[in-house]
Amino acid sequence: MAESWAPGTFLGSLTPPVAAELLDLCARRRYPAGRAILREGALGSHVVVLESGFVKVTTAVEGMETLLGIRLPGELLGEIGALTGSPRNATVTACGTAYVGVLARAAFEQFLRRHPDVSNLVMATIARQLSWANRRRSDFAAFPAHVRLARLLVEIAETCGRVRPDDTIEIAVPLSQPELAAMIAIARATVQKALHELRSRDLISTAYRRIVILDPGGLAKLAS
Repeated sequence: MAESWAPGTFLGSLTPPVAAELLDLCARRRYPAGRAILREGALGSHVVVLESGFVKVTTAVEGMETLLGIRLPGELLGEIGALTGSPRNATVTACGTAYVGVLARAAFEQFLRRHPDVSNLVMATIARQLSWANRRRSDFAAFPAHVRLARLLVEIAETCGRVRPDDTIEIAVPLSQPELAAMIAIARATVQKALHELRSRDLISTAYRRIVILDPGGLAKLAS
């Protein structure tokens, strides 16, 4: 298979022949930036495999959009709703152009029956997402805002970072201040102060919906 998936993603954890078999079963679709791929509350019987591009996962909390996370190429989306028949528990939106494979529930279940070990991988994928959310909640009580933000940016950079020739890292997904604030449960004014703190330490630079990590080692040290 020509595509190389990041280690730890769903496709990256499959052997190349098994990943190719799964993708061959999918119908291909293209989503432009800002288009919803899955909508919270909707009923759906299909799963989505993110082939290229990044997506953000959000939920509505008291009428406010809250960012739950970012998914990168190779990830599986919508598996809980597809396998349980329950409404989608989050909205998935394309950040930039995204290409996905769509697979009906029946075909996905047949695929899992042919490859029982992949069922365990699906469960591990769900557990990893829950663990990520739990780490965020633990951070809320344990760390001040600028450290929470540093920890978040380090994690995002590991999955969505582009290393530049000068060894700085650009976050590949555009993130607004409200989205960053929602991910670490602080007010927008507080995230502005946290960003200022990291900039004043020459750890990051920012522009409109753009973050560059200037000192990856220094940011990681602060985060730890």
